[in-house]
Amino acid sequence: MRLTALHAFAAFALVVPARSETELLVAQPESRIWVEGTSTMKSFSCKAPEFTITVKAEGAGAVPAVLAGQKAVKTVELSIPAAKIDCANGTMNEHMRKAIKVEDNATIKFTLSGYDVAASAKGAQGTVRGSLLLGGAERPVNVTAVATDAGNGALRVIGNYELALSGFDLKAPSLMFGSIKVADKVQVKFDLVLKN
Repeated sequence: MRLTALHAFAAFALVVPARSETELLVAQPESRIWVEGTSTMKSFSCKAPEFTITVKAEGAGAVPAVLAGQKAVKTVELSIPAAKIDCANGTMNEHMRKAIKVEDNATIKFTLSGYDVAASAKGAQGTVRGSLLLGGAERPVNVTAVATDAGNGALRVIGNYELALSGFDLKAPSLMFGSIKVADKVQVKFDLVLKN
């Protein structure tokens, strides 16, 4: 009788998969993404006032797990409406939107493919790998990031990525008949506060 009950339990366990709890981390209002660059005339900064980021972690307690150097995060998807990027200058906005082909490619997207993380004295640090879709071209990217405890159960992730426009088959903006040229390489920076 005991053996039959054991067999029944084993059969039930095979048919009903174990439930894996998923935790969703959401960007808080203070989260920021921006781009810094230089030109032959001056440096500039453009911000992304609107973006959507979806961070899914396996199991509860993702924030302390990440801070301990564990690979708790399973998926990250970031989406930025390209036309919303603002350089605080109408002419610069126009040239930037033309450079990244906003008319034909309305959204900039990043999708996580993997990452390395290790605990540090102040939290965790590592390299995030994924694919970036920009101006119609998709390329693999490696982004350095640092995660710290933001308090109140939140995780703060700060990082940057040096992006070469030419690497995405894009031409850097130029103004005044080419007398003012934007450098091919820009720094994409982020300061994200994530909480479930």
